[in-house]
Amino acid sequence: MAVGGAGAVGESAPYNTGPVAGRVCTYSAKVPPLTYGTGMGVSESTTVDRVRSAGDVGMCPHRVAMEHVTSRWGTLVLIALLDRSYRFSELRREIGQVSEKMLTQTLQTLERDGLVHRDAKPVIPPRVDYSLTDLGREAAEQVRALAQWTERRMAAIQKAREEYDAAKG
Repeated sequence: MAVGGAGAVGESAPYNTGPVAGRVCTYSAKVPPLTYGTGMGVSESTTVDRVRSAGDVGMCPHRVAMEHVTSRWGTLVLIALLDRSYRFSELRREIGQVSEKMLTQTLQTLERDGLVHRDAKPVIPPRVDYSLTDLGREAAEQVRALAQWTERRMAAIQKAREEYDAAKG
């Protein structure tokens, strides 16, 4: 078995990162619904348990990928690329308020994760276009759905914040 990979669905896979080299992380392509214990213990692992399974000292590979997809700039890049491919400067203008360094790092990270395709054309001046891969499109659609839900429910979220602050204040 390759480091960082897994065989069958739900199989434990060792990963080597930082101080937790060799630690085992259990993750599954099929995520069952969240389960909540009614007593002192929970017999079945929950989605949150699996995401946290590496503890505070290291992270499971899928947790790292999830952080890339849901990062501040990762979400905006994925949503923007759903519409069309962009050149770097176009994408930077579309997203707004992102530094060249952060956009470069975000694009490289998403490209490494297989979510973004970088197409460098051998012309002068150089032309580089960024687009989503099939995997990236799938992730971007999920992120966009969450962004749309947030937009629709913002009034309720704001009301809950105000009620919380009033009760705490």
